[in-house]
Amino acid sequence: MAVKVRLTRTGANKDNCFRVVATDSRNPRDGRFIETLGWYDPKREGVNFGLKLERIAYWKGVGAEVSDTVQSLVRRAAKVARDAAALEPQA
Repeated sequence: MAVKVRLTRTGANKDNCFRVVATDSRNPRDGRFIETLGWYDPKREGVNFGLKLERIAYWKGVGAEVSDTVQSLVRRAAKVARDAAALEPQA
């Protein structure tokens, strides 16, 4: 079973949102999936996504392929986390 981490479309016509899911690569885009790993809303301003980075890292660790769009979201999420950590006061 080849697992992929990719987007699945949700939302209404012309008001699309996406979920980040782990799924078998043979399943259709909006078909059955193994686990929900986050969300992405391209019409939102500012931070328009939410990801479970530790679960995505788990799936990558067991050999799942990550789509290009999800990989770019992971890079953005890591950057946001680094920036937030840099702004916290040191104890």
